[in-house]
Amino acid sequence: MTSATESHGSDEAAKVLRFIPLENNPEVMSSLVHKLGLSAELSWHDVFSLNDPSLLAFVPRPSHALLLVFPVSEAYEKARVDEDSSLPDYSGTGSSEEVLWFKQTIGNACGLMGILHATCNGMTRDLIAPSTPLSDLIAKAEPLDPRSRAKLIEESDDLATAHASAAIKGDTVAPPAEDRIDLHYVAFIKSAKGNLWELDGRRKGPLARGQLGEEDDVLSEKAIELGPKRFLKREEEVGGGELRFSILALGPSYS
Repeated sequence: MTSATESHGSDEAAKVLRFIPLENNPEVMSSLVHKLGLSAELSWHDVFSLNDPSLLAFVPRPSHALLLVFPVSEAYEKARVDEDSSLPDYSGTGSSEEVLWFKQTIGNACGLMGILHATCNGMTRDLIAPSTPLSDLIAKAEPLDPRSRAKLIEESDDLATAHASAAIKGDTVAPPAEDRIDLHYVAFIKSAKGNLWELDGRRKGPLARGQLGEEDDVLSEKAIELGPKRFLKREEEVGGGELRFSILALGPSYS
């Protein structure tokens, strides 16, 4: 696995709003979600292997969300376009939605989108403090359609300020906001109904990847097979066995 900063996003016009990319550093990500209102009971942790039980044992459980970070390859883009071609544009709104999905319209903001998808869904949502940027975002975004939600994020001073503060932290020098970075973040979460969802603001909408058991978290064998491994297997087959990726898991903080 490799440390990385994040991908470009949907640059459909030269005037697109752009953020400084986030480093996929668990300390940086944890600081950001706590600043936005998530309880300090949860933090981000490195996942060093999806296959070695001894390494997985180091990750605090249960894991409520994963952030998969990977290069935007030709194979990924082809698979994304092929799958999206048969799907309608998502138009869900309201509290009856199984997941809260955000369309990405800000360049280099896929790390932020991944964090929002991870924290605003599943049981993690119950650990957001009231009167915070995250609780405010959920309340305002829930009744809106995806385009209006994207506009809400674009105009949020709280999100922009918190993101800018996090972007200058980390172990590497952050690239300028104008740079196009070839790495991308995708979130996987378990919904209240027990489904594994892939949440990516560059897609047409949220993607249900399968049903999980009551005992399964997002790092369970079944969740890994339905989520990250499904993606990585395709990349490995096309790329001749060479994989560059990293994974963060959202779970209990170290005491």
